[in-house]
Amino acid sequence: MHRSTKTFFLVIAFVTLSSHELFLKSDSHFLSPNSTSEIYLLNGTFDKSENSITRDRIINAKIIGPDYLYEPTDGDYSDENNITYLKFKTGETGSYVAGISTLPRMLEMTASDFNAYLDHEGLANTLADRKKDGSIEKGAKEKYSKHVKSLLQVGDQRTDHYMAQLNYPIEFIPLNNPFAMKVGDSISFQLLSSGKPLANQTVHYSTSVPGKDAHENESSTQTNEEGVLTISPDKAGKWYVATIHMVKSTEKGVDYESNWATLTFEIK
Repeated sequence: MHRSTKTFFLVIAFVTLSSHELFLKSDSHFLSPNSTSEIYLLNGTFDKSENSITRDRIINAKIIGPDYLYEPTDGDYSDENNITYLKFKTGETGSYVAGISTLPRMLEMTASDFNAYLDHEGLANTLADRKKDGSIEKGAKEKYSKHVKSLLQVGDQRTDHYMAQLNYPIEFIPLNNPFAMKVGDSISFQLLSSGKPLANQTVHYSTSVPGKDAHENESSTQTNEEGVLTISPDKAGKWYVATIHMVKSTEKGVDYESNWATLTFEIK
């Protein structure tokens, strides 16, 4: 195979694989108190949704703020142009967190596609294990689920509700309030898996840039021994942190189980 042809297919594989990501966003993450608002799910990339999320997959959806807990029902969602929308009414002023988790689905890939996916997502340990146990030449069946969060600033008063733990299989907990930060300030997050710090995990982060998909400008870092990572957003706008945690599965007919996490916020 010619080098250019091989590169083309790898690029296509990366685009296809990155389209698995799920993000919870708002047109503006700065909202007014006691007003009708809207957040939405992009199932694809940070800038484009490939398809909506069916209601039977959504679990543990909630929005938390000061004296505020909203748990949507199926009738609160709507779909348009491959995007899933959720309308809600904000409460009093404060820093809110919204979250949605999905039930698992199965994904089956050839050896070459799965290995390229692992390499692209920084899942070096899984790739190394496949080389060590001889499964590097084998395809894989992966059971995956997605767990997404979004931070919202309602009114002017900042509160610590943005740190609320939603008890998802994997989730980011902000250690600083991004709405109190300016461009160039450092923001730290703790990554939890089953409620415990997840160390040495690759995390991607980026923001939208006019004329480009945010994934084209991704940077990556790793969590430390306490599961903490720090980024310094260098421009105003909507940002995300994202990761995939993968382990070998003991379930029959499943080779690997992965949990995907994203968290979105906005810097003024």
